[in-house]
Amino acid sequence: MIIGKVLSGRYEIIEKIGEGGMAVVFKARCRLLKRNVAVKILKPEFTKDDKLIQSFKRESQSAASLSHPNIVNVYDVGLEGRNIHYIVMEYIEGQTLSELIEQEKMVSAEKTVHIGKQIASALNHAHKNHIIHRDIKPHNILITKEGRVKVTDFGIAKAVTSSTIVSGESVMGSVHYFSPEQARGGYVDEKSDIYSLGIVMYEMVTGKVPFEGDSAVSVAMKHISEDMKSPSQVNAKIPKSLEAIIMKATQKIQIKRYHSAVEILQDLEKALNANYQVVYKDSADSKATRIMPVMTDSREKSAVDMGKRKIKQKSIFLKKNFIIRMSAIAAAIFLAFVFSNSIMFLKGLFFVKEINVPDIIYFDYTEAMTVLDEKGLLPEKNEAYSSDVLEGQVISQDPEPGAVVKEGAVVRMVVSKGIRTVEMPTLINKKIDDALFLLEKNNLDEGIIAREASELPVGIIIRQNPDPKEQIPENTEVDLVVSDGIKIKTILMINVAGKLIDEAKSDIESAGLKIGTIEYLPSDEHERDLVISQSIEAGKEIQENTAISLVVSKGPEDILDNDPESDETGADVDVYEVPLRLFYDEALNDIFTIKIFKIQEGNIEIIYNDVHNKENSGKEDIIITGTGKARIAIYFDDALIAERNIDFKEGIFYD
Repeated sequence: MIIGKVLSGRYEIIEKIGEGGMAVVFKARCRLLKRNVAVKILKPEFTKDDKLIQSFKRESQSAASLSHPNIVNVYDVGLEGRNIHYIVMEYIEGQTLSELIEQEKMVSAEKTVHIGKQIASALNHAHKNHIIHRDIKPHNILITKEGRVKVTDFGIAKAVTSSTIVSGESVMGSVHYFSPEQARGGYVDEKSDIYSLGIVMYEMVTGKVPFEGDSAVSVAMKHISEDMKSPSQVNAKIPKSLEAIIMKATQKIQIKRYHSAVEILQDLEKALNANYQVVYKDSADSKATRIMPVMTDSREKSAVDMGKRKIKQKSIFLKKNFIIRMSAIAAAIFLAFVFSNSIMFLKGLFFVKEINVPDIIYFDYTEAMTVLDEKGLLPEKNEAYSSDVLEGQVISQDPEPGAVVKEGAVVRMVVSKGIRTVEMPTLINKKIDDALFLLEKNNLDEGIIAREASELPVGIIIRQNPDPKEQIPENTEVDLVVSDGIKIKTILMINVAGKLIDEAKSDIESAGLKIGTIEYLPSDEHERDLVISQSIEAGKEIQENTAISLVVSKGPEDILDNDPESDETGADVDVYEVPLRLFYDEALNDIFTIKIFKIQEGNIEIIYNDVHNKENSGKEDIIITGTGKARIAIYFDDALIAERNIDFKEGIFYD
């Protein structure tokens, strides 16, 4: 079972979050950096192809070199055991583009352009690094909760190209976006990714892919040989410029497409400008025959007559008075000057220059202001906390990129204040339920909760990470260690009677026990410094660290009058008996053992250990003895039933 497994001693698999034709994706926890990651694990059927595995590793390591805000980061590539090949990637919370299309049916032109630009930007970065994706499709495009596009599986598609034909549904999904050269096994380059991007945008604005079929082969053949229905035939609302971009990107002949991701990105920047026209030529237009009008005889005659009339008018005009001619010319020049200046003035007064709003998202605020100023637009700044956008960068803008506005219009920006931090609350010595409530109240998340044996009551927090009072980002996962109560470890009491006191002390401590009170008494039977008796008889089961009291011989009484050790007897201490009522409801067996431990001043001592019958009465009063204040733990058959505090002198129990 892969859930719960820790890869390379670092990545703890939490849950399955997705599956493709070649791999399964899991959510995991990086124990080293204390963050969530996505782990993609190759399916077993792909792990037997050594050539594929080597290609997979090489391409994945190349993808790990990419660093772009619209590309999912690849953190690690590894092997666990002999057949678990995995990639560790950035964990994205959001949805796939395929889920967005299913949800919205037809995505708006504005959102299509916004998403298309981010995909093109990611492709441009990859292509500059000589990496071709080869499997651009909505399933490989993630959208964060903030609307940022993240393209995943860079470099992986190349590794599996020769094997994906066996993966059934996955190929059926990918082939809808294959370029014609991919479908026929031809040369694949950057323009193949551009074709797939065009198909993705086609599906966004229409809600469907251009080619359908009963099998992967039939769909592939349509990419090669059939003409694609224009998007406006499905969705008449699509702007002509956006339709032209899609049609140019999806030309069947590679050379007729956009030559680079930069070119399609530049056109997408202007796609929503009503005055912008994208020009592309398909095969039909390039072969069309143009028919020009033919001049007739009547037209030739009319032209001759017109020439004669002009000559006649000119001769008449030359006969006019020279002064009249010059006056008319001067008046005409003056009126033309006045008219042209009036037109320019009115144009400046009533006609304001229109501008395409630039995309300034993720720009530093100062850089964004410079860009807007160069465009003749005015900035308006608002601030908000963000866990995804660096402090000082633009989170969002209004109007959106590509919108057409008048010169001097205001562009409102929301600028990141960075991650909101909170003070880590003190959770130590609090109940687990109270601790989780405080985490939620302070916008913090529950991390790993471990349990550990402790003298603290069950469910009390022993340790926390991060430490109390520390300033930490909101939504940080907080790890807790919770008390699991006292875990009883028992041993058999050793026999030290008849041994010298020093040897007895050493044996008791070596056995994991403690030295209690030592009382010296005169004895005619035992030599000086020999142990006469011990407080717990040998062979009895006792708790580790229990204090053992000893009675030691002082030798014959007649020679002890001046013995300085005669005063070594421990001081008298009052011992009190307290009744403890027990109910047997929680006993699992009819015949069971009751053990009661006393925890006092760091020492643990078993003060009761006996077998009881559940059917006798269901309850019983047991007498326990001790001094001062202590805590007791009650066990039925080694299962902790209750923990209580006790004041032996007052004879009362309290929580």
